[in-house]
Amino acid sequence: MKRSDFIKNSSMLVGSSLFATGLSANTQEEKSEMDNQLNQPFKLDYAPHQGMFSASAGKSMLDEIKYYHELGFRSIEDNGMPGRSPEEQKQIGDLLAKLGMRMGVFVVPKGGNGANSLAAGKKEFVDIFTKGCKESVEIAKRCNAKWVTVVPGDYVRHLPIGVQTANVVEGLRRGAEIFEPHGITMVLEPLSDTPDLFLRFTDQTYEICKAVNSPSCKILYDVYHQQKNEGNLIPLMDLCWSEIGYIQVGDNPGRREPTTGEINYKNLFKWLYEKGYKGIVGMEHGMSASGKEGEQKLIKAYREVDSF
Repeated sequence: MKRSDFIKNSSMLVGSSLFATGLSANTQEEKSEMDNQLNQPFKLDYAPHQGMFSASAGKSMLDEIKYYHELGFRSIEDNGMPGRSPEEQKQIGDLLAKLGMRMGVFVVPKGGNGANSLAAGKKEFVDIFTKGCKESVEIAKRCNAKWVTVVPGDYVRHLPIGVQTANVVEGLRRGAEIFEPHGITMVLEPLSDTPDLFLRFTDQTYEICKAVNSPSCKILYDVYHQQKNEGNLIPLMDLCWSEIGYIQVGDNPGRREPTTGEINYKNLFKWLYEKGYKGIVGMEHGMSASGKEGEQKLIKAYREVDSF
């Protein structure tokens, strides 16, 4: 399917609801106006990742990026950017620059995840982390990235929590020293995947960022994970706002697109917009349906929750 055909089909899904209401007088004018708006930029800067629109755009990352732009998106994410060749990284960066789009997060290679936990305070783990930070600087230069994701790693059960926190702070300070001269921000992501992870809560991450005390160390607030871990989304975001540098989303349960679960994303996005958030909102989730049907549902969902 051609990109223009997909946009037309998407508008048909939205427009059909208007015909069903029996509003005959102005229906065609309203539908035409909606058609014109479907490929316009969103109010917030949502960032899809490779594969979300592959049924329509194909398997090429470059083709998908062009397609994202036609649909109204102005940023992308790519956790696996470090696994791409330097040539492809630069191609992606050049295309984003040409289209006026931003590069969102990628994950720092071996950035303290899993057993290589910064909470342990071991030199070899810190060395792995700082090596990944240095590699990330070079990757970021090629693809024009300004944010990188860091997860400190697992909870270390034989150490007191205060000692673990101090170890994480010290390790992250080493990373901040590497990123600061390049204007790159590592964003720390509290996760809900397993209770073995050290970093799980917003206030905990806020405390660590305050202790690191660097513009290159902020919070990656993933709404899906924090709905599972703690709820109370808007009040906690507001309390920790000064340290939130990046946002990702996914509905719960299921970790699929907004409107498929319990989170009121329309209200949350309205709050972000009124708060003046100009950063990226990463679409860190799967889809409720596959193929072109799923892609049409996805774009319809984001147009719906962005219509505040």
